[in-house]
Amino acid sequence: MKTPGATERVHPADDASIERAARSLAAGELVAVPTETVYGLGADAANPAAVAAIYSAKGRPSGHPLIVHLADASHLGHWAREIPEGARRLANAFWPGPLTLILPRTALAGDAVTGGQDTVGLRVPSHPVARALLAAFARLGGLGVAAPSANRYGHVSPTTAAHVASDLGGRVAMIVDGGRCDVGIESTIVAFVDGRAVLMRPGGIGADAIARVLGRAPEPPGADAPRASGTHLSHYAPRTAAFLVDAHALATEMLRLSERDEVVAVLARRAARPAGFDGPWIDAPGDAEGYARELYANLRALDTAGADAILVVAPPAGADWDAVRDRLARATHRG
Repeated sequence: MKTPGATERVHPADDASIERAARSLAAGELVAVPTETVYGLGADAANPAAVAAIYSAKGRPSGHPLIVHLADASHLGHWAREIPEGARRLANAFWPGPLTLILPRTALAGDAVTGGQDTVGLRVPSHPVARALLAAFARLGGLGVAAPSANRYGHVSPTTAAHVASDLGGRVAMIVDGGRCDVGIESTIVAFVDGRAVLMRPGGIGADAIARVLGRAPEPPGADAPRASGTHLSHYAPRTAAFLVDAHALATEMLRLSERDEVVAVLARRAARPAGFDGPWIDAPGDAEGYARELYANLRALDTAGADAILVVAPPAGADWDAVRDRLARATHRG
């Protein structure tokens, strides 16, 4: 394996880069790979030592399940011992794409991948670089790549190769630079519990789209739902303290913090910059899709702006904003 500090960053301009990354995965090394959602920290999902290295590099708590990325839906049977009809319909509708299915696991899905549960999270990404790498890995005999977000645990997820290098440089053998992620937030997660579809995490595919395929709305998670990636109360968080505020309360909160001599940064959405305010300020896109695409890059930019606090103007109500509201609630969670 490469020694600490020896991270290689490559642009996938040719097949040779992809093949080299696939060989690194097959050798048990960690490779950061772009997906349409965020950059993933990839390892051979069937190699317990490689999977353990993910936890070490991220500082991720043991028992927190990972998602296995597949080259094709035909590989589902390697990892899932049961595939309900509803899961097949969702896979047919949304794969390749930002949807993760949690299904009963086979023996191949070890405890390190599943967090010791009897279920495993699976998805087929749509990013062309991820698909090329998964296909190359499959040609070497690989059956799947475990790939949580390529950042330190709990921190803002990475949507560019530079974000990965900032968080994990020296902890990963290779960073494959595939440009900015198109979706920008993590996949929608649907678990199948006793045949029922349960929405574990909103993401790039809305609950209404899932309902149209299944003929019924997915249920909220109950006590019998499995643990799922990225669902801790505090997650996706900048290191600078971040607070969610209503638009009408923004000016008041800015004044309160400034009176305490705190430098304030603001992530706004169609909000007017108060007269005289010259601190860090980002105007986010007004639509949900654009806001999500830029969210993590915006949070990272404000996190490095030298502020004492980040105020995030709360997004509007409506199903289109469910995933954004989920990420912001976790990123600003206190306690």
